Amino acid sequence: MAIPVIDFSKVNGTGEERARTMAQIANGCEEWGFFQLMNHGIPEELLEKVKKVCSEYFKLEREEIFKNSAVANTLKALAEKNSGENLENVDWEDVITLLDDNEWPSKTPGFKETMIEYRAELKKLAEKVMEVMDENLSLPKGSIKKAFDDGEGQNAFFGTKVSHYPPCPHPELVNGLRAHTDAGGVILLFQDDVVGGLQILKRWAMD
Repeated sequence: MAIPVIDFSKVNGTGEERARTMAQIANGCEEWGFFQLMNHGIPEELLEKVKKVCSEYFKLEREEIFKNSAVANTLKALAEKNSGENLENVDWEDVITLLDDNEWPSKTPGFKETMIEYRAELKKLAEKVMEVMDENLSLPKGSIKKAFDDGEGQNAFFGTKVSHYPPCPHPELVNGLRAHTDAGGVILLFQDDVVGGLQILKRWAMD
């Protein structure tokens, strides 16, 4: 069964078309907890720039660091041991998390400017998604966003996780990225459209 695919531009419309779109989003939230957005408003040109600068960043500034990381060294030792064991409880992943006040990479041209612009677009989209959820739940506009804030004038945590999955020298010994549940209230995922692999597990609640 395919996950719901929703034309998000139609929430700005009126009448039956908008009502159907709102119902599709409600179904995605209630039955899946996941849905794909089309026409979400983030410019395609910006998304292409994000892919470009992130790829360059991991190549220029992270490749050697990951090769000497604990997970890479552990996998190397396990392969040399040749015991038939697999590398458990780890992810073959290099990752950084961007915040508003983090120290920005300095060697990758355009990385900071592109990712600041991208984060601004993500924030706008997340707030729009939450407003749609407010409406579907018959809550006042801004209720979900307010619930994520701490009540003392501080905004909810807003981080942008950037993940890279380097070629693995011994893929038979590691599972890649383990099954997991994302932590957070609203997760917006921009998946690589060249190398797939994303899987979603749908669970039905039992009455």
